[in-house]
Amino acid sequence: MATRRAAPTFGPAELRDGTAVEIEPMHRTDTGRLESFHHTLSPETIRLRFFYLHPHLSEEEVQRFTHVDHEDREALVAVHDGEIIGVARFDRLEDAAVAEVAFVVADAWQGRGLGSLLFRRLAARAVEVGVRRFVADTLFGNRRMLAVFRHAGFPCVESMDGDVVSVVLELAPVPPDAV
Repeated sequence: MATRRAAPTFGPAELRDGTAVEIEPMHRTDTGRLESFHHTLSPETIRLRFFYLHPHLSEEEVQRFTHVDHEDREALVAVHDGEIIGVARFDRLEDAAVAEVAFVVADAWQGRGLGSLLFRRLAARAVEVGVRRFVADTLFGNRRMLAVFRHAGFPCVESMDGDVVSVVLELAPVPPDAV
């Protein structure tokens, strides 16, 4: 019986509606594309991602977001027609088996399965580098992000503090056909 290889973290992908996108590793040369992407986000999407209105990324944020080592700090970008349409990232915490996860999808691309696709690819990458648990804080009103977590296929535990939902996901190897 042949062994199935895991699907690559990076490379082509297809959304639920059949639209082709490319999943790429974030690169330090992505500063302009990242800033352009951020400027396409609605105030509500920005608030849900950063917990407050944040219309412009600072130089330090752009530097931090684009300079990742792809081991302890990973970032994937979804690209369509050369433009970033979504970003998923993790940052390892003090316990190297645990990483904080976050992602954001351009408004025009929300509801098409891109967040789930990015999450699956990021989870597969995390498992490859030894991360076994994702943690995240999200606003209670961020229903789409919570749905991605709840339907990712990993054990998920949630707790609330005010309007912030803390999520813990126990990662396991991601089946090749799920990525």
